Amino acid sequence: MRTQVCITVDTEFSIAGAFRDHEAFPVAEQRVWCVTDGQSHGLGFMLNCFKQYGITATFFVEVLNKHYFKHDPMRKIAERLHTAGHDVQLHLHPCWAIFGHDDWRTRARVRTTPGLDAFFGRSESDSLHLIEYGLEAFHTWQLPAPTVFRSGGLQHDDVLYRAQARAGIPYSSHVGVAVFDSGDANYRLYSGRHERHGVIECPTLSFRDWKIPGKAHLKTLTITGSSFAETRMLLEQAHREGMEQVVILTHPFEYVHSVDRPVPKMRRHHVNQRRLAKLCKFLNENSDRFSTCGMAAAAAMPMRTESSRNVLLEGSLLKALPRMVEQTVYDKYGTWRLDNQDGNVEIDPGVESEEPWITEK
Repeated sequence: MRTQVCITVDTEFSIAGAFRDHEAFPVAEQRVWCVTDGQSHGLGFMLNCFKQYGITATFFVEVLNKHYFKHDPMRKIAERLHTAGHDVQLHLHPCWAIFGHDDWRTRARVRTTPGLDAFFGRSESDSLHLIEYGLEAFHTWQLPAPTVFRSGGLQHDDVLYRAQARAGIPYSSHVGVAVFDSGDANYRLYSGRHERHGVIECPTLSFRDWKIPGKAHLKTLTITGSSFAETRMLLEQAHREGMEQVVILTHPFEYVHSVDRPVPKMRRHHVNQRRLAKLCKFLNENSDRFSTCGMAAAAAMPMRTESSRNVLLEGSLLKALPRMVEQTVYDKYGTWRLDNQDGNVEIDPGVESEEPWITEK
């Protein structure tokens, strides 16, 4: 049996500090395309990489940003992804709904709204309302209705699953234990597929990346947080364990270094781009053991007894240490490079920009 690998991409815009700084404005397309030096090093790079190696990915597109960006720039992005043959699914960050209130600029509403961006602790009716807003956006875009939903920040609780079931979305990927732990042992899900309130949950893989006597550390599998050596080791383990699927998380903005203030600057993130390219090449060359597909297809497979095995894979300190050193050194180098270059990013808040060109391979 081949292990299905689902590369999932949370595709979202940025509040960019607008709730705490009256001079800041949310950022739309540039947060996704990440254009610098005349090239898209975010989504453009990812699409080129997926095309080169024949990878089908799942893009969770965030739609509540429409409360601020009235021209709906995410629509063109979602259409582009769908046309390219990728799996386009629903992603929601509740904080964007604040822009639907005229008094958001006074900051009073922001200061007095608890759990501004959280689904955890939110009422079932409120969660249902947000999900239905997302479904309506897909309908307006004339794209297939989403069958998988991922919450912002991987926030979740029992109530969210009940609301999602009422909305008629059968599959979810809300859980990443090392990113957000609800405190409910029923949702301490590291892998597999698990039914909760009529919804099939497909968690992002979480693993123990290192342990020493008396201490261990959990990590959720992401491109920016794990080296290719770690990811390959985990995929090999998953296949030996007979695991049906492995879910990996990433974002377009992870493939650049960037700062917004005092002058917007951006540069290519060589380490993360190299990690994604190596992963895609590995999956392409090992198609006898691994397959890549959208999460909608993977989640919809018939449930078997072994589907709900909650396997905690083991990493290696010998692989974790080089990764931690590499990330620390490269992040410092990237910050130094940005500090010593002129601004090269132009962000025009609220105005639809021309789609950046992408170098096809």
